[in-house]
Amino acid sequence: MIRARMMATAMLFNHEDLLMMKRSPTRTLSPGLWAAVGGHLEPHEINDPRSAVLREIHEETGLLEEHLDELRLRYILIRLNEQEVRQQFIYTANTSKRDIVQSDEGTLHWIPRDQVLDRKIPFIFHKLLEHYFQHPPVPHVWVGTAGFEASGAPTVHWTALVDPQQL
Repeated sequence: MIRARMMATAMLFNHEDLLMMKRSPTRTLSPGLWAAVGGHLEPHEINDPRSAVLREIHEETGLLEEHLDELRLRYILIRLNEQEVRQQFIYTANTSKRDIVQSDEGTLHWIPRDQVLDRKIPFIFHKLLEHYFQHPPVPHVWVGTAGFEASGAPTVHWTALVDPQQL
């Protein structure tokens, strides 16, 4: 039986630094790896991932919406993990506030942009960061679909989600 898991994640920047969490080794998803802040959508948030990401940002960092500039949906990641389809909404925002509170989910660190990809990061998030750093911000959302090349190597295919009225 295939199940669905929906998540909302925030890549929070302060100048050239990205806020990253070194996940606790006891976490179910990606234990001990580096990630952005975020988590699962609650049932009442299924049609509102923005509310979910704001809740997760506050729970994991103490930051409130008024501390964020230009919060915007940038990516939707879709992948199959065993018998679970995972859909993840990735938002970006800037904040001038560096003071954060720690949570029991892991430890938070401001990482210089040029050092972000040196961390041990889950494959799909690593591919997303590579894509984000290589492409300037655009008005549309990117959809990343995880899959495999003919050789069996994992890959992510990127598609621009464009409103036909904007063409």
